[in-house]
Amino acid sequence: MAGNTDLGGRIALVTGASRGIGKAIALALAQAGADVAVNYRERAADALVVADRVRDLGRRTLTVRADVSDNSAVKSMIDAIAGELGGVDVLVNNAGMAIRRGLDDLTEADFDRTIAVNLKSAFLCTQAVLPNMRARRWGRIVNISSGAARGAGVVGLHYNASKAGMEGLTRGYSARLAKEGITVNAVAPSLIETDMSPGRPEVAARIPLGRLGLPHEVAQAVLMVVANAYMTGQTVQVNGGLHFN
Repeated sequence: MAGNTDLGGRIALVTGASRGIGKAIALALAQAGADVAVNYRERAADALVVADRVRDLGRRTLTVRADVSDNSAVKSMIDAIAGELGGVDVLVNNAGMAIRRGLDDLTEADFDRTIAVNLKSAFLCTQAVLPNMRARRWGRIVNISSGAARGAGVVGLHYNASKAGMEGLTRGYSARLAKEGITVNAVAPSLIETDMSPGRPEVAARIPLGRLGLPHEVAQAVLMVVANAYMTGQTVQVNGGLHFN
């Protein structure tokens, strides 16, 4: 999976890495040579399993519990990673939530929590790792967006807003950091089969490739943008051709 990507000597942080897409990304980065910090909020046992697999690949690792929508928790997490592994070179903002709400059911609390977990967290984590990246004049930031940033989606408008905001954040940071050796890109998966979103035939039928995507296919796109020093401010869609429809 790692292909020609060589991240030997680099330290990566993947938020929300205990399962699903985050887990696949953490393992792909380790296969590419990076030491990997595995962030989680609730699933400690799952995070430990991911860390064990990273160690099996010969890389150093650390599990870090933190609510990445909380600034003090983010700062403590970055300090812990720096003390154990070193400064973060590769940040993947993957942590997120997707609570389904119809237009008439959506509450202010739902909206605020979704924006905090999906969007504010990316801002907080990015701000926290920038000093190290700027000092080294090298960094890779990848924000995990969604096709819902540009389409109606099925989760709700709160989710649309959070992912569209993440892509705006991506472009804003990329423009301001390009001259400092730091690239910022987004990867936008749609209809990926995970334990949170199992595949269903009627859903797969909507996709030109005829199936849901797999977490490791999203991870491959993340590796691609991490490896490419000339690519910044872009959103890579991983959707099986869904936009053709």
